[in-house]
Amino acid sequence: MQKPEITAYLKTHCGWSRGVRAVFEKHDLPYTEKDIIQNPDFRFEMEQLSGQPLSPCVVIDGTMLADISGEEVEAYMLEHGIVGQSPKATDVPLNAPCSDEEHAAMVRLK
Repeated sequence: MQKPEITAYLKTHCGWSRGVRAVFEKHDLPYTEKDIIQNPDFRFEMEQLSGQPLSPCVVIDGTMLADISGEEVEAYMLEHGIVGQSPKATDVPLNAPCSDEEHAAMVRLK
């Protein structure tokens, strides 16, 4: 299969962002990560492209998937034939919120 062009707007520390990263790793997909916590310009870019402020947001071959979990990214890619089933397991949940510790870490990074 041809590798898709992927840009992921993710938080440095976030359960859902970890799930999205894990899906790309599971399927050996290269992607451009834009950390919206470390770089406020990336957050602004994400909000302009998606029309909303929630993350993660992922652009796959020009299609914006806004406020999405790793489970939803994987389901989208399977449904559209971008990836096939993979026998690999992930080491993190694909649909988990940020923990209180992760929220605290993000506040410290701002």
